[in-house]
Amino acid sequence: MIISKYAVAGMTLALTLAMSAGAGAGAAAKDDPLLRPIAPAAAARWLGPQVPVHVHGETYLVGFAGLNVALIRTDAGLILIDGAVPQAVPAIEANIRRLGFRVRDVKIILSTEPHFDHAGGLAALVRDSGATVLASAPAAAELRTGHGSDGDPQAGQLENFPAVPRLRAVKDGERIRLGSTVVTARATPGHTMGSMSWTWPSCVQGRCLDIVFASSLNPISAEGYRFTDPAHRPVVAAFRSTFALVRALPCDILITAHPDQSGGDLKVARLRRSPTPNPYIDPAACQTYADKYQALLDARLRQEQR
Repeated sequence: MIISKYAVAGMTLALTLAMSAGAGAGAAAKDDPLLRPIAPAAAARWLGPQVPVHVHGETYLVGFAGLNVALIRTDAGLILIDGAVPQAVPAIEANIRRLGFRVRDVKIILSTEPHFDHAGGLAALVRDSGATVLASAPAAAELRTGHGSDGDPQAGQLENFPAVPRLRAVKDGERIRLGSTVVTARATPGHTMGSMSWTWPSCVQGRCLDIVFASSLNPISAEGYRFTDPAHRPVVAAFRSTFALVRALPCDILITAHPDQSGGDLKVARLRRSPTPNPYIDPAACQTYADKYQALLDARLRQEQR
C-alpha cells in the first residue's frame, strides 16, 4: 500500500536520521566498496535527512535537503533520477520503501551528470535494484570509469566514484518509455558537457503539468580555470545554448539537482506547512533558473576580463 503524502509528511526527521545512520554503520562494518563514503565533510552539507516529498501526481523526492533524487511511479515499475553519493544510498532506499515500494521495482535510473555528488551512488543502486542507468553519451563514458573528463571545468577537484554497470547512452530528444509513462531526455551541457535534464507530463484528474528535473547550470570551476580561455569557448557556447533551451521548455514544475539552486528548499518547507496551493507549481520557474545562472556566467566572464 502507498503511504499518503500526509502520512509521509508526518514522519519525523529524527527517524530518518536514525535509520540512515544505522544503515550506514552496517554498510561500513561490511566494508561495502560501493558504499564507501566520498568526500564526507563536503557531502555532509548536502545530506540533511528528508522524509519523502510528494511533488505532484506520481512524482516524489526521495533524497535530501541539499541533493534531490526523484522517483516516478509508473504502471510498469519505478524510474529514479540521480543517485547522490555512495553513503547516501541506504537512506534513498529507505525512503523508497517508506513510500511502500520495493527497491527492486526501480527499472530505470536517469543520470543528470557524471559528478560524484549525483552519480556516486548509482553503482550501488544498480546492484540493489537491477536497473539500467540512462545518460548522455559523453556522461556514459565517464560513468563507466567513475572518473570525470579532463576537460570538465571542475577537473582537478572532482572525486572519483564507483564505476557504473548496466549503462545505456541516450540522445537529446529521445523518449524513454516505461509502461505508459514517457520521459524525454534534454541535453543541457555546460556545467558538464554530458549534462542531461529530464522532462515528463504529470496528470491528476485530467489536468496535466510538465515537470522538469534540470541538471545544474552553475558555472563553477576549479581554481585557475578561465572561461575566457579560447580553448573553453565550446563550454561557454554550450552554457548559452542550454540557457536558451531551459527557458523554452514547457515547465510547470521545476526540480533541480541541488534544490537550493531553484528555491526547492523553500518549496519543501512551504509544502510541509500546507500542500495547497502546491508551491512547486510555477510556470516561470525554468526561465528564472536559466536567468539566474546566465547572470552568474556573465559576471564570471566580466571578472576574468578585468
